[in-house]
Amino acid sequence: MRIAFLMAPEGVEQIELTEPWRALTETGETPQLISTKPGTIQAFDHLDKADTFPVDGTVDEVSVGEFEALVLPGGVANPDALRMHPGAVAFAKGFFDARKPVAAICHAPWTLIEADVVRGRTLASWPSLQTDIRNAGGTWVDEQVQVCHEGPNTLVSSRKPADLDYFGEAMLREFGKVAA
Repeated sequence: MRIAFLMAPEGVEQIELTEPWRALTETGETPQLISTKPGTIQAFDHLDKADTFPVDGTVDEVSVGEFEALVLPGGVANPDALRMHPGAVAFAKGFFDARKPVAAICHAPWTLIEADVVRGRTLASWPSLQTDIRNAGGTWVDEQVQVCHEGPNTLVSSRKPADLDYFGEAMLREFGKVAA
């Protein structure tokens, strides 16, 4: 399976990129880093610069049809930048329209709120997003992982890096249903 990881050129929390990427790679999936600009993305460890990662394609070059699922890593700056980019928002929304699974962690639901796809859905996120999720018509929960099937697709969500083991297990299980 080809899995899209959508990120802004900078601001992604590195571990929220690398851990799900590793989990998918270990099961034989093919993650692809998609961004709003070509080149590399700059990851962060909280507020400190971490590693850079090569972009495999931009939202202008690829289509939802090329992928079976979408992963949205967090970090504060990453989803904030994505929600201001119409192409990134449309790309994320396209997975919901195509009924393909999406996994989002930490601040990543900001992009989904902008795409207007959280109404009627239950999500976990970084606690500061709970009002945003509720105002967008979603239900916020303070859980290590939340799997929501109440919508056109499966939505896996988690609160923070400490939840990555739970996030990864749920993501692999739900994405595996697509491959089956």
